[in-house]
Amino acid sequence: MLAGARSSQSLVRGQLSLVSLIRMSLDPLLIVGSLVVITLALGERFDAPTLVLALIAFSLTFPGSLSLVANPWTHLKDILVSWGVIVLILLFFGYATKFLWVFDPVVLLAWVGFVPVVLYVAHRAAPLVLPKILEMEGYRSAVIVGVTETGRRLADQFDRSRFLGVRVMGFFDDRSPQRLGELPGPGLKGRLADLPAFVKAQRVEAVFIALPMASQPRILKLLDEMRDTTSSIYFVPDMFMTDLIQARMDDVNGIPVVAVCESPFYGVNGLVKRLEDLVLAALILVLIAPLLAAIAIGVRLDSPGPVIFRQRRYGLDGREIIVYKFRTMRVMEDGVQVAQAVRGDPRVTRFGAFLRRTSLDELPQFVNVLQGRMSIVGPRPHAVAHNETYRKLIKGYMVRHKVKPGITGLAQVSGARGETDTIEKMQRRIEYDIEYLRNWSLRLDLAIILRTIPVALKGDRNAY
Repeated sequence: MLAGARSSQSLVRGQLSLVSLIRMSLDPLLIVGSLVVITLALGERFDAPTLVLALIAFSLTFPGSLSLVANPWTHLKDILVSWGVIVLILLFFGYATKFLWVFDPVVLLAWVGFVPVVLYVAHRAAPLVLPKILEMEGYRSAVIVGVTETGRRLADQFDRSRFLGVRVMGFFDDRSPQRLGELPGPGLKGRLADLPAFVKAQRVEAVFIALPMASQPRILKLLDEMRDTTSSIYFVPDMFMTDLIQARMDDVNGIPVVAVCESPFYGVNGLVKRLEDLVLAALILVLIAPLLAAIAIGVRLDSPGPVIFRQRRYGLDGREIIVYKFRTMRVMEDGVQVAQAVRGDPRVTRFGAFLRRTSLDELPQFVNVLQGRMSIVGPRPHAVAHNETYRKLIKGYMVRHKVKPGITGLAQVSGARGETDTIEKMQRRIEYDIEYLRNWSLRLDLAIILRTIPVALKGDRNAY
């Protein structure tokens, strides 16, 4: 929706279309335009500092990606969170450089409040306006080779996402219509041998090959026959129908490879993530030092035993790490079997119950972040005993260990924390963890950190 969002339409159009240009520039232009309108409406001059602010806001939000969430309240929440992160970044740099004091606070407050309204109205109106623009520009004609599950899903995406600017003319497959069953859209146009003639006669602009990898000889033959056309050709691999995580194309000395399951913190992203952790963890530890001392005293007075509890957890790539927490129980379990805390658990101390409910017992883990064992945001680390149990029961469980574990995570701010007394509860938590890996961005990390604060202050009735 704002900066950092992926722009899928550029993958299929091959060139910058009018619609893709609108999708990338709409949010940044609306944000800058709102600043201009508010400044002039309140009788202020649009001077050099305001121009600099406009350029910074544009750079932070470009390229945007028009988000069309069906649920209006979810859509509004997404806009508020995304814009809130941008505002916090602007405030931080403005305060650090003293640039913030140059502006009239009334103008800034009006701008901050006006932008979400403008973005929401524009996004909700887009489904009515953009199809009209596409009709003027013209849809890109395409055919899909292979009535496979992947081919059907691709056709469905093109049909539902008209902003991609692709109109599917039909399918080509060597199987009989009886074997293929009911087809979406314009249906079957012929066999693979009929494709080249159809493409030339109908001036088809794009061919999407959705045949399974086992059909390699047929694919090579088809590619050879398509050399006499001007169509763009795309291969849509089924990848054995695996669940792709951070999939990307790469090469090894010229040999193309496809990353099917990869860490999001590859290359520059890894550096950004580490800098984020170091800066925020150091700043937070300085700010909460008095709170840490007070909690340590409380743990010591509440029950006998050490203040800090050390437990083995799985970290990056499944390697064991030592995680620090304030002790909340009368026992120090870290063996082959570790029983999860349940409601009214007699092992939990009176002060420990408060710490667990407010997540204050997790604060020493900021030291783990500085050590490089953990990250501020990431999948929560589970006890080694729990990992060994659930990795056998939940498909893809260990994928969460492709990144460092976090103090907080998407699952924790989405209500999937506390006791996992059923496989379904743990499955839900893992789904959030994998969603985080699939969609990571610096903006998402900051949004999760912001959402963690009210969750911690409110307390969680599922944490005991």
